[in-house]
Amino acid sequence: MRCAAGDCLTWCHQRGIHPPRSACVGCLIWNMAFVACGAMISVPWEKFPLVAEHEHARRWLQFTANIGRAPNTVLAYGWALEDHLRFCALVGADPLTLGADLVAAWIGDMFERPNPRAPRLVHLGSGAGLANATIQQRVVAVRSFYEFLVEDGLRERNPVRRGQSGRGGRRSKQGLVRRREPAPWIPNEWDWQRILEAAAVEPLRNRLMVGLAYDGALRREELVGLEVGDFEPAYSLIHLRAETTKSKRAREVTFGAATSRLFVAYLAERSALVGRRDGALLISCSRRNRGAALGSASWSKIVHRVGERAQVPRLTTHTFRHLRLTDLARADWTIDQIAQYAGHRDLSTTLRYIHLSGRELATRFHRASSSIAAERERLLATLAEGGR
Repeated sequence: MRCAAGDCLTWCHQRGIHPPRSACVGCLIWNMAFVACGAMISVPWEKFPLVAEHEHARRWLQFTANIGRAPNTVLAYGWALEDHLRFCALVGADPLTLGADLVAAWIGDMFERPNPRAPRLVHLGSGAGLANATIQQRVVAVRSFYEFLVEDGLRERNPVRRGQSGRGGRRSKQGLVRRREPAPWIPNEWDWQRILEAAAVEPLRNRLMVGLAYDGALRREELVGLEVGDFEPAYSLIHLRAETTKSKRAREVTFGAATSRLFVAYLAERSALVGRRDGALLISCSRRNRGAALGSASWSKIVHRVGERAQVPRLTTHTFRHLRLTDLARADWTIDQIAQYAGHRDLSTTLRYIHLSGRELATRFHRASSSIAAERERLLATLAEGGR
């Protein structure tokens, strides 16, 4: 059954059910198990057992999925709330009544608990506590959950305080977790050479993925979501469809001559494997999933293997994107041009690559060095004049 406008509300009223105020027509968030509605977006409840058992938590996560959040966002929010509910169970707190002090205790626990990824992390400060970005993400998700409870009239106030920027003459206010913004790591010339040498022994498909990831500055999901029809080889263009991008906005990127040769060679290999030229570009060659579209986890494993072979442990699927955008900044692309190519909504994100490129620093240094060199040359000239 797929509900039309008003059907769900009528169904509920006929049975004496009164949906919460935040529920809307068409089953936007009304997701009790006995309401069989085909409009529901599937959520993998087996990954979040505590969320699935908690009536309000389950409704909130279903609401998040139904309003069109990306699947990865739904998963991340589900894990965040699962972690919060687990902590509440440990300390005997009820999400409907707990205060800001319990939220602070949960955040403190995330800072202190052993990091399960510690053996694989190579940056300074690893070993204990979750990453700052992970904690930020979980706090945002849980704040959204409590905002949902406030809107439903189940809570009077949201216990997760929100920060406030100082723009527009307002006084800035620090959020619960101070945000750290380390510069993304990019390989130097020696690391990049080793990465390419390590990738050169990979199968043709994997080498093409490396080329596309760098040339197009593609995110992981954008790369594995490519279809043959997205390419315009005559102009070396790739049309990224809105549904595959993080910002849900279509954009165009380009690829170079080397990647173009890999693309043509791979199309021939792919055609021999599956016998057609349409559909997903990157397909599996394994016996179990032969011909199926490649998943994002497979790309992560490929990059991890290349990083180990190149002895560059900091290599990730995002490294190719970081390097490409930094190279564009070094090539004097404007911030708006880089933002459009990268698909950034916020120019402050793009500014990071301008700083990484060292373009402004190099320009100032060159200008200062030129003036200093001119002064040094003038003083040295007095030596020549004194010898006459």
